[in-house]
Amino acid sequence: MKRCLLILAMLFAQVTVAYAAAPPPPRDLLNRVGIQQQLGAQLPMDAVFTDANGQTAPLSHWIDDRPVVLMPGYFSCPNLCDTTLQAMAYSLDLAGLQPGKDVSVIFLSIDPSESAADATKKQQKLALMKGNNGVGAWHFLVGSEASIQAVTHAAGYRYVYDAKLKQYAHPAGAIVARGDGRINQYLLGVSYAPQTLRQDVAAASRHTLGSLVDQLVLLCCGYDPTTGRHTITVVRVMQWLGVGFLSLLVLVFAVLRRPGRKAPT
Repeated sequence: MKRCLLILAMLFAQVTVAYAAAPPPPRDLLNRVGIQQQLGAQLPMDAVFTDANGQTAPLSHWIDDRPVVLMPGYFSCPNLCDTTLQAMAYSLDLAGLQPGKDVSVIFLSIDPSESAADATKKQQKLALMKGNNGVGAWHFLVGSEASIQAVTHAAGYRYVYDAKLKQYAHPAGAIVARGDGRINQYLLGVSYAPQTLRQDVAAASRHTLGSLVDQLVLLCCGYDPTTGRHTITVVRVMQWLGVGFLSLLVLVFAVLRRPGRKAPT
């Protein structure tokens, strides 16, 4: 017990020293990093990128006329990127969405110094996780600074490079766009509710994907831009219930007033 306590004390001291030695973040970090949602904005489909296999093509090639889930980040990220990728793979699996068939999934590096080899390593690492849900069909892209900024600017995705930490400060989240590159929704944070993901992809498919239940849920839900999630629109539900109840009353009244109907004794 004494040995364990001593080890814990030493670890705590090391973490404290490392934290104290770390340079503070820029004061204007929150103004320079974040996601400004630009629903309806057009992604630059002609921006050129290279995938993990070394194939170079415009962004339209990777989207392939399917709804797309686009996640900006970078392969050497020591913080949230791995968590975000694993969460997306898990949610796609639970949502019953197949990459390469139902949806195109793109992880776009914001670091222009990263290469196709870096993309390959990230894809192979992610494929090792349990329930990877077709990570082999994902697209891990690298590109020039001009191509990267064209996409991130269109999506309202702001990030900065911290030279002291030698890291990128960037937000966590994903962008859901239609097959023509028009932004449909944003998913914020590092975890994604499978039902929300399925609804967003179904909406981005222009109602060509998803069951009747999915479409009815979409009609009944509102989008909360502060959370990136759908919420039940109570007012709309109450309106539907009111219309249904009124229609039922009219039907009952019409049946009771039907000619030839005997009055109850």
